[in-house]
This record gives sequence, structure tokens and C-alpha cells, in this order.
Amino acid sequence: MIEIIATAESVEQAHSLFDAGVDAVYVGEDQYGLRMPASLAKEEIAEIAKLAHEKNKRVIAAVNAIMHNDRIEAIAPYLEFLQSIGVHAITVGDAGVIHLLRKNELSLPFIYDAQTMVTSANQINFWVKRGAIGAVAARELTYEELKAVQEKVPVPIEVQVYGATCIYQSKRPLVENYFRFTDQKKPTSKEQNLFLSEYKNADKQYSIFEDVNGTHIFAAEDLNLMPHLDMLIEANITQWKLDGIFTKGEPFVKIASLFVEAKRAIMEGRWSKEACEKLNEQLIAYHPEDRTLGTGFFLKSPSEIK
Repeated sequence: MIEIIATAESVEQAHSLFDAGVDAVYVGEDQYGLRMPASLAKEEIAEIAKLAHEKNKRVIAAVNAIMHNDRIEAIAPYLEFLQSIGVHAITVGDAGVIHLLRKNELSLPFIYDAQTMVTSANQINFWVKRGAIGAVAARELTYEELKAVQEKVPVPIEVQVYGATCIYQSKRPLVENYFRFTDQKKPTSKEQNLFLSEYKNADKQYSIFEDVNGTHIFAAEDLNLMPHLDMLIEANITQWKLDGIFTKGEPFVKIASLFVEAKRAIMEGRWSKEACEKLNEQLIAYHPEDRTLGTGFFLKSPSEIK
């Protein structure tokens, strides 16, 4: 069965996403989760979890940050909190967090999410044997690779179908260091809409921002796989992720509803080229005008990735 997972920037947006037909929302706080559209307080996460249970939906919490000693030492109470409010699963990429789940006898299901490292079936199966109920595929994988991985693992792999994709992260404050070197005092958060551009192609812009997890750089094009959902179905890839880090508020909910409509059409045997084109046109209309769309690595041949 197809499951649509969408990031939620607030309790209100989570409510709207559930009403739009999204199956699960992805939430968290910046201290333990990477690149969230908003860092939510515990009270907000608890309210979203309560809402999910009331609506027979799921809530997934991000615990996929790069964990240094200070965070590992402080994370156990946060994991206990997530379990206490009934979070359905967490995303984890650090083996130390998984160790703490066992050490503290916590029953939180976890989805393996080590970002760019999740590139093979063997790696996923290693963590499945240690309790993982799913895995988040690296955004750099092509369709051929995703299909091959899903065929060889017993759990669903999550594939991003819409939104910005991170191509680089450093724990260092690279933008802040640059501004300091050039004697500039400017904020570096994602709200500033900062970007890098290529010297020979100024129109190609890579969003960049800093938060407590360091510096994050994103691909020049946001991902849109609406025209290629039939390929995902053919590969038995049924967990579709929508990321709203740069698509805020109601437009993101509208885009999520389009994928819900696509899901229903596919399940009811109504999916067609015409239906796909109609939904894709609407998606483009809701997408931020200053951000371009593309297919990322999805349609490339593995031999092209260098």
C-alpha cells in the first residue's frame, strides 16, 4: 500500500496535512533532527502525536542528526519522551542511538536513515537484522539502483518524491566563517534565502543555510517525481516522502494533496497520462516561483553519477 509521508512545520499544518489525506507526518527538533522545516517544541510534537492517533495516522520523529558526545549523553530522555507520547517510529542514522534504545529497553521502532550512506541492500539488511522497520534511501540513488535495492530488502524504503534535497553538510559554520572573513555581519538561517551560484552559470543557485547542525547546501533543483510515479509502483517502492523545508504553509499542503490524489487514482486504476499531466501542472503552480524543479538523480544511469 502506498504511504505518503510529509514534513510538518507546525501543529496547524500537521492537522491540514492529515485532513488532506497524508498518511504520516515527519516532525522533530533541530537538536536531534536534520533539516526540519521548523524546530518544534516537545509540546507541539506531543500534540501532533495525539492528533495522529485520533485520526488513525502516523507520526515519525527525526532523530537522525550527527551525534557527538554531548548529544548522545543527552538524548535518552528525549527518546523516552517520544515513546511516552506514542510516536510511531523515529529515523536514526547513528549506531549509538540504536544502542541506547536497547540499553534503556525502549520499544521505539526505528527507520534507518544515515543520509548519503544508505546506498545498498546489504547495508539496509544489516540494520533490519538489528530491528530497523524501514530505511530512507540516499537521495543520490538512481531509479535502477532504487529498484534493485527494494527487490533485495524485506522492509519498505522511503524515496523522496518532492522537495529540496541536501547535497552537502558540514558541522562547521562555513557561511558564518565566510562573512567573518569578508567583514560582514549577516544572519545565516534558512529564512535569509541565501544561495551559492556557479561562476560560469549564475542562474544555477544552490540554497545554503546554517543551524545548530552546521552548514547545509541543497541541489539547484527541487525534486518532483509526480510524472514518474508509475515507475515507483513498478519497482514496488510505496513510501513517498514530501519535504517542505522551502515550500511553506498552504502551498505545501496543496502539493501534498495532489500526491494523495495521485495515490488514490493509482490504487483505483484511474491513473493515466492525462491525470498525471493535470496534477503536475497544478504542482508547478503551487511550487515557489523562485525555485526550479527537476528529477535529481532519479532518471540518470548509475554510470553517469560521478
